Formats: sequence, structure tokens, C-alpha cells
Amino acid sequence: MEIEIATIGGYEAVGRQMTAVRAGDDVVIFDMGLNLSKVLIHDNVETERMHSLDLIDMGAIPDDRVMSELEGDVKAIVPTHGHLDHIGAISKLAHRYDAPIVATPFTIELVKQQIEGEQKFGVENDLVKMEAGETMRIGDHNELEFVNVTHSIIDAINPVLHTPEGAIVYGLDKRMDHTPVIGDPIDMERFREIGREGEGVLCYIEDCTNAGKKGRTPSESVARRHLKDVMYSVEDYDGGIVATTFSSHIARVKSLVEFAEDIGRQPVLLGRSMEKYSGTAERLDFVEFPDDLGMYGHRKSVDRTFKRIMNEGKENFLPIVTGHQGEPRAMLTRMGRGETPYELDNGDKVIFSARVIPEPTNEGQRYQSEKLLSMQGARIYDDIHVSGHLNREGHYQMLDALQPQNIVPAHQDLSGFSSYVSLAEDEGYKAGRDLHISRNGQMIQLVE
Repeated sequence: MEIEIATIGGYEAVGRQMTAVRAGDDVVIFDMGLNLSKVLIHDNVETERMHSLDLIDMGAIPDDRVMSELEGDVKAIVPTHGHLDHIGAISKLAHRYDAPIVATPFTIELVKQQIEGEQKFGVENDLVKMEAGETMRIGDHNELEFVNVTHSIIDAINPVLHTPEGAIVYGLDKRMDHTPVIGDPIDMERFREIGREGEGVLCYIEDCTNAGKKGRTPSESVARRHLKDVMYSVEDYDGGIVATTFSSHIARVKSLVEFAEDIGRQPVLLGRSMEKYSGTAERLDFVEFPDDLGMYGHRKSVDRTFKRIMNEGKENFLPIVTGHQGEPRAMLTRMGRGETPYELDNGDKVIFSARVIPEPTNEGQRYQSEKLLSMQGARIYDDIHVSGHLNREGHYQMLDALQPQNIVPAHQDLSGFSSYVSLAEDEGYKAGRDLHISRNGQMIQLVE
């Protein structure tokens, strides 16, 4: 059976992930993501109203024209999890393919919301829910399997396409978490089985984000303990405390809500994306929040809540807000600019339970946001976080478990690939032979 891979997006930068695998006459697309930083550098861009071609020209979504070179029919579009760099282009591109979108329940719900917000294209692809551990036939000869992984968003999987020539494991994005705060641990037992059954693993496509960092990525339970330490350390402060984290990081939001109550403050979630992700997770029973937890996304509702906090006393509340990357229209950025009824006073605490995504736009915006907050007298508690991506030893463990015949580094630019290439070469792989360093829009022929 002929096997080839189209590396469509995410092979020249972090963001706009998209990869297609052809096995015989069957094609499976993994991820259709958005590069948000390409949007944020423009003022007041509303992607919902934009044409896909304009977003492709902007470098915001994958240029999928290379798909015309694949001689087969697309049988499934498979996003690995609900982050925008993996699902953000589905509403712009999926309608071009007569194929269902197959994902875990939480991811499907986020995809559904993306499609409902789309104002340019009608996306009528079937939405198919599949749980980790389940399989689906792809054509007559192939099978799709979801393997549970842990990441900085719930309900994440690594999809595996089983072919007569061996398994194709699409490894974006994960960390090796054996004690997660929400959900099941990463299923390393299944990865080891896949590496040793049938024809083994023909190809492993891997996210290289932290390949240059030594050691292993800590568990989310480590971040939870760090956050608890910080929150308890400011328990006696009688002024304002504000926290921010990734809206999609439900486990971290859950920890913030619990520790706010521990220190005698009423938590409240503020910002559109904060309301969207946490509300969806609660509705689908992935997390249980207190009955009186307020979630407000609309600007007027947020400002009314800020006024109530100022009237009833900042010392009684913990606003958990959007804006950890300094996004221009996010809540924390507006607070730093003095554009909300919430007044920061000298000594007030701002807790960043997130790291800056290492990209120039984010770094610049985050720097500006912190400066604005500091100018109002805020004390910054930074970097209370663990990554959602594998460090070097995690990558080594995955290679040891899967023992793939071929490797394709992904989710980075060329400089970001270098550490992973070195690790793979130390394990006996060779660039140009079984280690395939690709670019956006290229094809890799694995089996002719």
C-alpha cells in the first residue's frame, strides 16, 4: 500500500497545524489550526467574517492547496484537541472536504462553537464523537484509533492510523502526566503495545516544542502545588488579587477556583473565552464548579461585575481573567490600561499562572501588559505553570515506546527542530533517510 504524508501547516512555525496522511486510497487530515499571532498583529480583525484565501495570505491558516496532489479521498478530519492552533481553521477549510470531523466530546463541542460563529462559510460536515480507546474503520483496509494523552486542555488524544504497512502515530500535543488534576493519565501502556504489534510504527509525527529542555515536564499536580503555595502566601492581603491563566486550561481554572475559596475569596471568571471553555467543560461534566461561581463573557456583564467587586470590597473576590499573553482586548490588558471599573492599587497582586508563548508578538504584548500593571503599583507573580509539551526525556521515552521506523518533526520552525533532530540522531535515525525534516506544503513518500 502506498503511504505518503502532506505536511501542510505547523512545519515552519508554531501554529496553524495541519497534516494529511494517505494510506492507499484513503486520506485522513489531522488538525486544521489557526496561527493567532498572525491575526493579533492587525487591529480589529474579525476572522469569522474573512475569506479563507485572505487568511491563508495572511499566514493565519494552513494553505491546503497541496491536498490536490494526494490521490485519494478524505475520509476523516481529526483534530487532536481543542486549542485554536489545532481547530481554529476548521470553520474555514473543512467544507472543502466531504468527510466527517472526528474528535473527542469536549473537542467536538468546541468545534461546533467555532462553526456556529462562522459568518463566511457554511460548514455542514458531520461531527462524530469518539472517545479515547475507541476505533473507527477508515475505508476497507485502515483503522483510526484514539490514544489518551495529557495536555494543557482536557480530552486530548493522539490519533493513530493503523495501515497494513504499520501504524502512523500523530503525536501532537502532549506531556507525560501520570497524576493529572482532571482526567486519566497518559496511556503509555497502549503506546508500547502499538510499537510492538503487527508491523509496528511506520511513522511518528512529533511535536518538538520543548525538545531542547532537559529532563521531563512536571505533572499538572506540580503546578497545582506551586499555585497553592502562592495563593496561600497572600491569604492575609486585604487588597485586590487578580489571577490569569489559559482559558482552555480547565484543570488550572479548577485549582484557582478551589484555592480562592480556601483563602476566603469568591472566585469569578471574566472574559469571553473564560466563560466559553469553563462553561462547556461544566456542561459536559468534565469539571464540577461551585453553584454560585459567576462566569461572565459579555463586556457589559464583566464591567457590572467589576463595579460590584469595587462596591463590596476587592478583598472579598478573586477575579480570574483572560489576558495572560497581553492580548490587546483581553480583560487583564484592559485593567492595566484603566479601562475597567476595577481599580488597581499599590500592592495589589496579579498572578500569572501561565508562561509567555515564545513568539515575538506574544512576548511584546505580555511585556507591555506587565509594565502597565506595574505602573499602577501591581505586584507580579509570574510563571506559575508547567508546560503541556514533552521535554527531552519525555521524547526519549516516546521513541523507546514506539520504536518508529520513520520520524517527522512538527509544531516548530527549523531552529525548533534542531534539538529534536539531535536527539533522534543519537537514537540512530538519520536525516534524509528515516528522519524527515519537512516544510509547509511538502510531501513525504513513506511507502511507494
